[in-house]
Amino acid sequence: MSLLVVGLSHRSAPVSVLERAALTADAQLKLVQDTVAAEPATEAAVLATCNRIELYADVDKFHAGVAELSTLLARHSGVGLEELTPYLYVHYEDRAVHHLFSVACGLDSMVVGEGQILGQIKDSLARAQELHTAGRLLNDLFQQALRVGKRAHSETGIDRAGQSLVTFGLEQLAAGTDVQAWAKGKKALVIGAGSMSSLAAATLARAGVAEVVIANRTQDRAERLAQILGEAAETDVRARAVSMDAVAPELTRADIAVSCTGATGLVLTAAAIAGAVEGRTGEPTAAADGDGGTPARTGVRPAPLPPTSIGTDDGCPLDLSAVQGATGFSVMGEAAVAGIDAATLEQHGAWVDNGTVDRRDAARRTPEADAELITALAATAATVGRIPERRRPEPVTGTSRPAPVLFLLDLAMPRDVDAAVHRLAGVRLVDIESLAEASADAPMAADVDQVRRIVSDEVNAFGAAQRAAHITPTVVALRTMAADVVAGEIARLDGRLPDLDDRQRGEIRQAVHRVVDKLLHAPTVRVKQLAAEPGGAGYADALRTLFDLDPETVAAVSRAGDSTENEARNRGPA
Repeated sequence: MSLLVVGLSHRSAPVSVLERAALTADAQLKLVQDTVAAEPATEAAVLATCNRIELYADVDKFHAGVAELSTLLARHSGVGLEELTPYLYVHYEDRAVHHLFSVACGLDSMVVGEGQILGQIKDSLARAQELHTAGRLLNDLFQQALRVGKRAHSETGIDRAGQSLVTFGLEQLAAGTDVQAWAKGKKALVIGAGSMSSLAAATLARAGVAEVVIANRTQDRAERLAQILGEAAETDVRARAVSMDAVAPELTRADIAVSCTGATGLVLTAAAIAGAVEGRTGEPTAAADGDGGTPARTGVRPAPLPPTSIGTDDGCPLDLSAVQGATGFSVMGEAAVAGIDAATLEQHGAWVDNGTVDRRDAARRTPEADAELITALAATAATVGRIPERRRPEPVTGTSRPAPVLFLLDLAMPRDVDAAVHRLAGVRLVDIESLAEASADAPMAADVDQVRRIVSDEVNAFGAAQRAAHITPTVVALRTMAADVVAGEIARLDGRLPDLDDRQRGEIRQAVHRVVDKLLHAPTVRVKQLAAEPGGAGYADALRTLFDLDPETVAAVSRAGDSTENEARNRGPA
């Protein structure tokens, strides 16, 4: 069996696609269950965050695994397979391990070095364990990913290279001003009471806001969060809870609003925001003509790229020479787009730069065409995997806009705040899309290189341990067979030499066992060493063939080991 991950993230897909592909909690559970029910997979886990959706599985066939996982992702996300495929990346075996370890260290995050991803990985593993879809491989993988992430944060200064999305978002709202100076004395409204909203509320309180109002669909959760904030010794912020019905009047009073809910529709429409600004200023709110240097988008799309010829540099967002010369899979979290012909690559480049694409007529799609698409994805991923990062369009220039009176931070996926708010005068909106653009220009700390070395070392160690563990059942089966042979020969000797006393029988038995153990010691130790090296998976097969071991015996040993390990995990914390 081999590790396979199929997914999409902020590096491979525009926010508009990520937003539509976002999975609810129920959809995540169903996706995991359907994955292990499918033929190629025996284990499965989903890692779904605000900027990534990844499906991990232990599969016995690569091409069939890619096809099945891609189809399941499309089905449960509600985004058609044809539309989703250009944004999918595929990682396999060691490169899949490398990808998850990089994710755990924050190297693949929108804000490099952020630590919240560790909690999300832990939650992903806990869900898989509860559903009994995580076996030996995924348990070992996710547990080790958590350890690698913690090691990166404790041994390096990666924390200095990045921050949480909340902190980074507030910095973007402050637009170069010190966050504490900018936030001091302001009134904040936080919509939602989940982990991200709670972090936002606590961060605002520490930044020095005068008041934090919590609005949530479940009133008691909002009240509990408000109580925690009010009782915190390090702040003197006023905190209170309100119902969602009170959001509109609270917006009129608030200077800062942060929203991060699990709602599938908009929580704050452009009309609601315009009404809040009008309530504060007493003047009608109009659309602004320019961005005034704000970090958020203005909502104005750049003009579509003109048609280009593959292989030319004129307006082409892809480094095609790198594509043609690349081999293997994407390994450092770069966008990996597989299974696309040259014409579609050109269209894809235009798509990711301006957020639109000339969709193919859905009526022309057939099951055969979808099958070809999946086959192309798997085949290309096996040989040519990396598409370099897309070029970002030039910023749109325009006239300056008035100073904002309402600052909005939207951390939800799908978005809580209408994107049309970007065009409203008197409002500054920072959302996931604008955070992605701002983080692309963020400086990278030297510690990132050290974290990459840690990831590389840990991937090698994990691979060696997995390969060694793979041969262990075969070694155990060999020693069991040897013990059975010794027992049979001792029994035969007892029948032929009935006059031997117990001391003599014991000496003979020990001598025979010592001979067998010495003969097996060097080969079994050496085969474990060889199996731990890259390409060592075939040694288990060789050992079974040379000693004519029963495959069912080896499988039984493996199942017994898995059962014991799972029981131990269930008794202890994740």
